[in-house]
Amino acid sequence: MSEPTIAARLQRKFILMSNDPVMHDALQTALPAGWQMVATLDLESLGTFDQILLYRFIFLDLDCLTDQFDPQDAIRQVRMEWMLNVPIFCFGGSDDERDQARLNRADRFFERDEAVARLEQFCHQYRWGE
Repeated sequence: MSEPTIAARLQRKFILMSNDPVMHDALQTALPAGWQMVATLDLESLGTFDQILLYRFIFLDLDCLTDQFDPQDAIRQVRMEWMLNVPIFCFGGSDDERDQARLNRADRFFERDEAVARLEQFCHQYRWGE
């Protein structure tokens, strides 16, 4: 098993879990220099749990519900199956969706129209390293 390098641990990147192309484009445009946004609806496509730990946080769209993806399942996978403490920041969703996400141990919640400003805030907070 290969170990993550120091350089890999210092990369400034986060996971976006959303199928909204307008939100994806808005977040990509607002992304500070030196940051990378990795969009997926399948965490396992990014690797094993230890590779997920290389991401600074997860930005999760609670309105993104498809036949193949449920945001609540993504939270449960991170928290209960993999037992990871990667911050999970949720945007959108109804009050019921947010309550369920709280029970599943997501970290913070905000409205869709706040997503870009919050992304900038979180990138600033999690900018440690290089």
